[in-house]
Amino acid sequence: MYGSEERSRIIAESAGFVALIAAGSWVSIPFVPVPLTLQTFFVLLAGVVMKRWAVVPAALYLLLGLLGLPVFHNGTAGIGVLMGPTGGFIVGFIAAALIAGLAYEKEAEMVRIAGLAAASIAIYLFGVSWLAYSTSMGLVAATLVGMVPFLPGDAVKAAAAYIVGRRLA
Repeated sequence: MYGSEERSRIIAESAGFVALIAAGSWVSIPFVPVPLTLQTFFVLLAGVVMKRWAVVPAALYLLLGLLGLPVFHNGTAGIGVLMGPTGGFIVGFIAAALIAGLAYEKEAEMVRIAGLAAASIAIYLFGVSWLAYSTSMGLVAATLVGMVPFLPGDAVKAAAAYIVGRRLA
């Protein structure tokens, strides 16, 4: 008589997290060439809440941006954004959501903390490598521009996702 409650929950949470990730893109502090946004917080929080299913809103967010909806930082959209210096970071959201989600399927707090750290590192791996490639800058320069200034803020975002996750449990 009823549909799958699990599927309904995943669909509803996915819609919510796509909206939150998109809203987080509007909270943007301009850095060059990569802005500081709240997107990573919501990607990590999706992993905390949705476990492995967090990959769904991360992938949908990317797809909506590719289809032209203005969901990327500062209302941008399209393939040009992904081909630009920030594209790797956005693609890294999918890997990060999966990594954080898989870690949160475990009960051990250290695994969950390590998962949030690994998820953040995944965003940096995708982002910095694409930044270096798309701008023809060296890997060291791309790391100094695309990772180092964001480490403190991303540590705070990961800690906030962890704290919110503990409150939701």
